[in-house]
Amino acid sequence: MAASASPQVVSQETTTKTPQRLVFLDVVRGMTIAFMILVNNHGNEHATYWPLEHADWNGWTPTDLVFPIFLFLVGITTVFSTASRIARGEPRSSLFWHAFRRAAILFALGILIHGFPSYPLATLRIYGVLQRIAICYFVATVIYLWDRRVVMLAGVAAACLLGYWILMRYVPIPGFGVPGRDFPFLDKDINWVSVVDRRLFPGRLLEHTRDPLGLISAIPAIATCLLGMLAGLWLRTERTMKAKACGLLAGAVAGLVLGELWATWFPINKRLWTSSYVLFTAGWALLILFLCYYVIDIKKHLGAWTYPWKVFGANAIFAYAFSELLSIVLGVIRVGGSSVSLKSLVYTRVFAPIPDPSFGTLLYSLSCVLVCFVACLVLYRKRIFIKI
Repeated sequence: MAASASPQVVSQETTTKTPQRLVFLDVVRGMTIAFMILVNNHGNEHATYWPLEHADWNGWTPTDLVFPIFLFLVGITTVFSTASRIARGEPRSSLFWHAFRRAAILFALGILIHGFPSYPLATLRIYGVLQRIAICYFVATVIYLWDRRVVMLAGVAAACLLGYWILMRYVPIPGFGVPGRDFPFLDKDINWVSVVDRRLFPGRLLEHTRDPLGLISAIPAIATCLLGMLAGLWLRTERTMKAKACGLLAGAVAGLVLGELWATWFPINKRLWTSSYVLFTAGWALLILFLCYYVIDIKKHLGAWTYPWKVFGANAIFAYAFSELLSIVLGVIRVGGSSVSLKSLVYTRVFAPIPDPSFGTLLYSLSCVLVCFVACLVLYRKRIFIKI
């Protein structure tokens, strides 16, 4: 496994005169994975506070920002890790197979987690978080190895976003017609993503008739990774730290504005990973990066507050996989031979009595984050950084 969704960060600026570890990347990655664990582990089926829930369809909440920010970071860390490997003299073919191996293991790990412990082959879900990371990381890395020029990466990202919009908005769907004319545009079940997924994997989709991480929506998700690579290239330039910070802020403003503007015609939608969603979430990613870069790397505020995030960031994929398996195991274990799961028992006995149900659910989620932090802390203190 890897300590991040992409290769382990080697944030030595090998092309600059003064190599420097970009600590803020470790912190942002740790914050992101911790929040991802928080929003993925609720104690019951009921809603918690709205920021910790996904938007039902169009629109967004803070929870909808988490995964694309992590995928954006995959693009950044890929630039740094690839640069360090190139500096060691590794040929392009070696880098390609290295990326393929990482992607294959990530994809397989996602399948193994979904099926655990019974592995129902007839209904096993193929899509998932790790699977999407694997696909986007591999495709973006191949493009990056083929041509690392900014114009090429930006051009491919733009082609992904524009092409996806044209497909979803104007291309007729066999048996249904033209979106926006014969049926509502971005209908939940009648859109290219859902239709293709039902044809490819019937009975294997998370939401039965659709999947929030479907095949076609991986196209704009690849653009998210490519935009992260552009940010990584910017951070590796020999510009001053102040200039880099200004560039991150300018990119954040551009992403947020363009995302909101495009949403007029192509709504922000996490489940379809719309093009406006890509730009909007990239803007948020850059804004968070700017703030952490300014506070940590420029102002050198490296207090104790950064420690837990560095612990999570050092073994991010392990933390995510551990949290998923923890949730599954708690749901599978039956207490005293009854039909009550250990997860249900813990929630009912400890958190359900809390008068405010939303607060009780939040405390359960925070408890899951704490358990995962302890597991990561053990590895961190032993200097164990799990890689693929």
